[in-house]
Amino acid sequence: MSQNDKQNLRRDNEPSAGNSSVPMWLVLLVGLFFYWGAMYLDQNAGGFNSKVYHPFGNYEEVDAAQPKDANAQLIADGKRVFNSTCSLCHQPHGMGEVGKAPPLVGSEWVLAPKPDRIIRVVLDGLQGPINVKGTEWNLAMASWKGTFNDHQIAAVLSYIRNNWDNKAPAVTEEQVKAIRAKEKARTQPWTAQDLQPIAER
Repeated sequence: MSQNDKQNLRRDNEPSAGNSSVPMWLVLLVGLFFYWGAMYLDQNAGGFNSKVYHPFGNYEEVDAAQPKDANAQLIADGKRVFNSTCSLCHQPHGMGEVGKAPPLVGSEWVLAPKPDRIIRVVLDGLQGPINVKGTEWNLAMASWKGTFNDHQIAAVLSYIRNNWDNKAPAVTEEQVKAIRAKEKARTQPWTAQDLQPIAER
């Protein structure tokens, strides 16, 4: 074999770059796998929340399935009432606002061992000056006895007595019901002076 033939043979055996199209079936197959994967994640990933697992679809379902004691459920119900109504004046942080409402955080009225006074305030409202944490407030609070039932009032009071830095015993429906019955004839809002004789303990 001549030198020329050897060089031509080597040249013919060298790989060469060229163009070739990807088969359409492969493109479709990859597209189908991608679509299936996206659908699977959408239905089973729980919004990529690490606390969500099968068979639950979102965190609310997981939370609802967890065992809760009676006070925890009561306080959760109270949070909903507070956020939808009370927070407009007392603010979501419970610190109140000048010209609207006094603070609930650390308030001696909120944290009294016996909740008889604060139950009356929510049921019938409050009018006139009241001293809260050393500051005098002269505002009016509406009556809520026609809006909220005994469970809702017990719940929202339990929430504000156990939220932020507050720690006080929860309020029961029975306590609210008893005071509602006792004060059923009352048509006027309470004043701080009216409330003072009511025992805190």
